[in-house]
Amino acid sequence: MGCFVTGATGFIGRYLVRELLARNDPQDAPIFVLVRRRSHGTLTALREWWGPRSDRVHVVEGDLGARSLGVSAADLERLRDSVHHFYHLAAIYDLQAAPQALHAANVDGARRALELARAVRAGRFHLMSSIAAAGLYPGVFTEDMFEQACGLDHPYFRTKHDSEALVRGQSHTPWRVYRPGMVVGDSTTGHITKVDGPYYFFKLLQSLRDLLPPWAPTIGFQGGYVNVVPVDYVARSLAHISHLEGLDGRCFHLTDPEPRRAGELLNVFACAGHAPTMKVRVDSSLLEAIPRAVKAALQDNEALQLLLNEALARLHIPRDVLRFLNLPTLFDNVQARALLEPAGIRLPRLEDYAWRLWDYWERHLDPDLSLSRSLQGAVSGKRVLITGGAAGIGRATAIKLGDAGARLLIVDRASRGLSDVREEICDRGGRVSTHECDLTDEADCARLAAEVHERYGGVDVLINNAGRSIRRSVAISYQRLHDYERLIKLNYLAAVRLTLEFLPGMAQRGDGHVIAISSIGVLTTQPRFSAYVASKAALEAFTRSASAEYRDLGVSFTVINLPLVRTGMIAPTSAYARMRLLTPEQAAERIVSAIVRRPARVAPSLGRFVQVLEAISPDLVDILNNAAFHMYPDSAAARGVEGPDPPPTRQALQFERLLRGLHWR
Repeated sequence: MGCFVTGATGFIGRYLVRELLARNDPQDAPIFVLVRRRSHGTLTALREWWGPRSDRVHVVEGDLGARSLGVSAADLERLRDSVHHFYHLAAIYDLQAAPQALHAANVDGARRALELARAVRAGRFHLMSSIAAAGLYPGVFTEDMFEQACGLDHPYFRTKHDSEALVRGQSHTPWRVYRPGMVVGDSTTGHITKVDGPYYFFKLLQSLRDLLPPWAPTIGFQGGYVNVVPVDYVARSLAHISHLEGLDGRCFHLTDPEPRRAGELLNVFACAGHAPTMKVRVDSSLLEAIPRAVKAALQDNEALQLLLNEALARLHIPRDVLRFLNLPTLFDNVQARALLEPAGIRLPRLEDYAWRLWDYWERHLDPDLSLSRSLQGAVSGKRVLITGGAAGIGRATAIKLGDAGARLLIVDRASRGLSDVREEICDRGGRVSTHECDLTDEADCARLAAEVHERYGGVDVLINNAGRSIRRSVAISYQRLHDYERLIKLNYLAAVRLTLEFLPGMAQRGDGHVIAISSIGVLTTQPRFSAYVASKAALEAFTRSASAEYRDLGVSFTVINLPLVRTGMIAPTSAYARMRLLTPEQAAERIVSAIVRRPARVAPSLGRFVQVLEAISPDLVDILNNAAFHMYPDSAAARGVEGPDPPPTRQALQFERLLRGLHWR
């Protein structure tokens, strides 16, 4: 006697088939799998994954939407009296699916599976249900409960409950029901086939990791209970319980007996992804204190809803998912555990495998990895103009963009550097033109813009990268106003001038991207960089203001706050030679990522944290900066004297390790 499995090519189904093949059943016991005609290719790949015993798997063509699952008369004859265990797993496990689709797959599909089980005289019918069948029951829902379910307004909850009702009331075959919790990836490999459940919040955690250091305290929510179980545990439990005798007409919860609140669960994944955790979690019951009139006003506020929808879209969180963060139900699984523990089947601790789930998601399912959002998809054939592209960050960025198929226009003052980078990019198969220009000269800048418009019709991406820096304290700059003027001319006015030249064409086409390369110093206002930070702050202010004006015209603006990068610009300060700094290639990775994602800002987590700290307590930031000011004196070059700079003190090195990423010297 064999087994019949619907949904065998689905996520849980493929694991169940693997477990059934591993059992010590008769070696020739067949496993029949229902497969749609167009799914044969998927099954071929799965046979390799299932291993050498996969020759026991036999295909039965059918369709979940047809009577008796669309199985042919010949296959009906082949299956009759040959199926002892009929596993019905095929369903839609998706909160966002349309109500009609959910009913057709989950309810009508279960009805047709029961028809087939009766037609082939199956020995036992096993339904893979869900804890969603309990609805929003307030309290502990046991394995013996069913009619007590309530709060079934959501179509997914309703259809899972109704499919169970069919099996319980209309099955002519002995039946068993299994209700797993929220199924996540394999606890040993992290493998999962799609983003679902807690995975929807991984992008949020990843964004927080990029925004703040892991130790930064954050405030979040506590939420309701979230019951998470890995797919390998669900499949192993199902295969084991289904083969035990004397259990027909019962339901089994494949759940975590100690579920976590939503906030606790997200903290586990935050630790796995090295993101900051919610040190303080607000209980959602406090929201009940908000008057209904205020809640209604917030829900009806169009601007607020647009902001919420935009934020959720950027984080790839379906709005429907938010309502399930406050579920009130706990699930008792005493009967299932009593059957599983003697067989050594135990639920692994989430803390022990959460890192595998995170790692698999980041490597395979992160939305930023999809082809349509790849660098090649973003820049192939696009006109990208990079200022300061002959060396350092600009050169490293140009090489990456050239490899991705961009039509490069590289601008710099250094003719020798331009010829070198052009030769390298051409040798790699890229398309590039170089333009020598003094960006601080208004006439020369106008000539460059006219040349680009005439030859290329404008640009699609403008990277304002050219810049220079001066490290000198204010006290020795009283007679050096020209320092400030020089930096304003290049770091600010030159970038604004080019942006104004190419912005009209971007707006007319309804597409464009302007990137301003700034510094972490703008976020941290570090001492001795007053001229440099002021010029970059001006550029940031212009960029952010323009971003608001052009957002609905299809033109994006991005500010990138880079930490110190090892380029020729910092060579005069000998102390930097001993520091661990970003390489130009690492800085270029941040730029190309910004081109793909088009965020408003890219900044180191430490810079973001200092910015938040300054908003809370500017005096504390001043104290830190003042301490650094006295630990790291002006260089010999800044003071206009000859000789090496003194080595940093032990106290200065400790301070530097504590706030790694900031360039104090």
